[in-house]
Amino acid sequence: MQLDVDRSDLHHVRAVTRPSAPLLPGQARLKVDAFGMSANNITYAVYGDLMRYWDCFPGVEEDGVSWGRVPVWGFGEVVESATPGVTEGTRVYGYFPLADELVVTPGRIDDQGFSDIEPHREAIPSVYARYAVTTADHVYSPEREDQHMLLWPLFVTSFVVDDFLGDHDLYGARTAVVSSASSKTAIGAAFLLADRAGVDVVGLTSAGNVEFVRSLGCYPTVLTYDAVTDLIDTPTVYVDVAGRKDVTHAVHTHLGNGLRYSMVVGDTHWDNGASGEGGLPGPSPEFLFAPVQIAKRRSDWGREGFEEAVAAAWGRFVPWTDGWLTIRHAAGPEAVEAVYRDVLDGRVDPAVGDICTLAGS
Repeated sequence: MQLDVDRSDLHHVRAVTRPSAPLLPGQARLKVDAFGMSANNITYAVYGDLMRYWDCFPGVEEDGVSWGRVPVWGFGEVVESATPGVTEGTRVYGYFPLADELVVTPGRIDDQGFSDIEPHREAIPSVYARYAVTTADHVYSPEREDQHMLLWPLFVTSFVVDDFLGDHDLYGARTAVVSSASSKTAIGAAFLLADRAGVDVVGLTSAGNVEFVRSLGCYPTVLTYDAVTDLIDTPTVYVDVAGRKDVTHAVHTHLGNGLRYSMVVGDTHWDNGASGEGGLPGPSPEFLFAPVQIAKRRSDWGREGFEEAVAAAWGRFVPWTDGWLTIRHAAGPEAVEAVYRDVLDGRVDPAVGDICTLAGS
């Protein structure tokens, strides 16, 4: 069972059941147990062509429609293996399509996991092709699987946002303005930025989410999107998680040369096309491609050093989320499609996290 999405119309979804093909030598079959669904997955779809996310799990062309398979992060189990060194019953965490199984060609096998070395997986950085064995994963905790699926890939991005800005001393600024402040990626970034001495974190959000964002405690200042002109004119960096061009225009226009850096992280308001009047004052927005900063830090600190730094931050963050995050579960194609549509259209309570499985109903 899999859910396909029309690459030209993300609201056009179909459920498809295909027979499992026999494995070829060197392949393994992973049963997809469960995965998280959030605005992060919509970002993968929106930027699917630009960033080649669609290439990870190639879809098909049928009836004039180019069907894509939206990537998700979750847990799976090796249920069949024709690859020496990949043992049936091994539980792994990694990048999956919206499906109940995935056939991979394992390579670069070691005690910590393996990579899918299919040629189409080479389109984007190797982190998206790696499957970590849970027994060797230093951040894995069985009782935290739901949070791991939902928050870990987002938190790695949050960590990179904070680390990239810190690596550049916030470009001389001491105020960080974060849009889509109620989103989980933004919350993680704000949590870490607020821990930096002398940094004031401002959250931009919709009117309906103001109280929730304030309640988190990691945003000393919270403003609605229509109150951008209330931002204090001080050296500032802008972390754009919302992807709202009108808000970006308002921030740039209001702060002008006081805006030292403008970072594009996501597109939670992916369908907002308004850009405002005229050009964009201040620095040109730059897209943060997390794997580039990760590669830099692995070079700076070594692989183990990078993983230890992220794990330490994760260890502080996850217990804190217990105070505000509620997990809900969806099983079966109809329920999962409903969650997908809610996330796509921004109908999800920011205090809720969705864990999905296509196996069952």
